[in-house]
Amino acid sequence: MRLTRRALITLTAALVAWGAAPSAALAQTTPVKFQLDWRFEGPSALFLLPVAKGYFKAEKLDVTVDAGNGSGGAVTRVASGAYDIGFADMAALMEFHANNPDAPSKPVAVMVVYNNTPAAVLTLKKNGIKTLADLGGKKLGAPVFDAGRRGFPILAKANKLGAVSWISMDPPLRETMLMRGDVDAITGFSFTSLLNLEARGVKTANVQVFPYAEHGVKLYGNVIIASPKFVKERPEALKAFLRAFTKGAKDVLAQPDDAIAFVKERDGLINTDLEKRRLRMAIADVIASPDARADGFGQLNAARLSLMASQVSDTYATKTRVDATAVWNGGFLPSASELNILPKK
Repeated sequence: MRLTRRALITLTAALVAWGAAPSAALAQTTPVKFQLDWRFEGPSALFLLPVAKGYFKAEKLDVTVDAGNGSGGAVTRVASGAYDIGFADMAALMEFHANNPDAPSKPVAVMVVYNNTPAAVLTLKKNGIKTLADLGGKKLGAPVFDAGRRGFPILAKANKLGAVSWISMDPPLRETMLMRGDVDAITGFSFTSLLNLEARGVKTANVQVFPYAEHGVKLYGNVIIASPKFVKERPEALKAFLRAFTKGAKDVLAQPDDAIAFVKERDGLINTDLEKRRLRMAIADVIASPDARADGFGQLNAARLSLMASQVSDTYATKTRVDATAVWNGGFLPSASELNILPKK
């Protein structure tokens, strides 16, 4: 059968359109590079689950999640443009803003995940430190960049503590040095250092924990941050990311133990039972805390943020004062009904 010239043109156009369709659909998917604050542990499930379950993909996002080595690193990598979105401590973000006032690219917080800082002072009960007041004159240990150590002056001021001396070490040695008696107490994330002590054979009953949030320090903890470039050029993609994340977070909060399977997929060497406990502690202490229920998941209180900005400016001795309005943009958050994910008490 011979085709007429018009039929041939029509067929050719149809074939070209059919071949281009998959490419066009592919082009609609937005690649997103996401930087965690730390290695793959229990709380990482909040970001790994929506990847594994296809929640980001359903929003036409191709999200890759990479492990990190600290909040400071996460902030600088997002600031440099190496990552579009990240997970970092609000204080680290504030410090970056205030110490780099002329930086062309300063990340902005777009969602609160840890409504309270997980920072805590931990000691062994045999050391006789029964209250925070007993820390006066003691030796405390932590890495120099530890959030609890950086924020300790705020805790000290709120509780009128006496002077302490500091011993610095790498993160893996922190709990070991406490056990050996090289230091009297340490600072660290409660759900990290407590479980690290347990992993080294210390019974929970023998550990005294002083969470900052329970002793007058209402600092916000980890937040989702985005680069100014991504905010400006991909606002709909940012909204889509937060929607998918919130949907995944709802699953994690409902079934935290099941969510650890997705962390195991990324790091097969994790201790599953320990990471289940770490995630449950994070949920109870900083994600679904009383303060989180007051502010609402993902959101914050402007007055509390302003106080934190002032405290960070003073405590960190930043080059300029932290501008609370410059570090936060809640305009990309999902609706109130979508954010209503905190489990009932």
